[in-house]
Amino acid sequence: MSDDLRTISLERLRKARYVARNPRGGELEFGEGDDEAFSPVELLLAAIAGCNAIDVDYITAKRAEAERLDVDVSARKIRDEHGNRLVDITLRITAEFPEGESGDEAREALPEAVRRSRDRICTVGRTVAVGTPITVEVVR
Repeated sequence: MSDDLRTISLERLRKARYVARNPRGGELEFGEGDDEAFSPVELLLAAIAGCNAIDVDYITAKRAEAERLDVDVSARKIRDEHGNRLVDITLRITAEFPEGESGDEAREALPEAVRRSRDRICTVGRTVAVGTPITVEVVR
């Protein structure tokens, strides 16, 4: 397997309920959003938020470890001539760093870290923003 290839597998547990597994043994159960389990749309939003948060965390932690780095994400689901999709995806990042020079440096680096993640680094966000065709193969 190539180092740049990313894979997961899904297993159906019951109608509209699946478990996703990664090659490292991680598992995540999800469904259609009728109970506490995440829906696919919520997983997409979590992936966008998580990717940006991790990027920002790595960049700012070179200066100071965040005492708080929370991300809230929202989007509106619409149906139009392009089908069902999300619009107005908005991330709200709340970051707190320790007092002192290193914390000041991290606070100063935060806007650039957010910009770099959004515009270049975050694979999930960039894939959504740029748009990537999806090939679906049916195996019988």
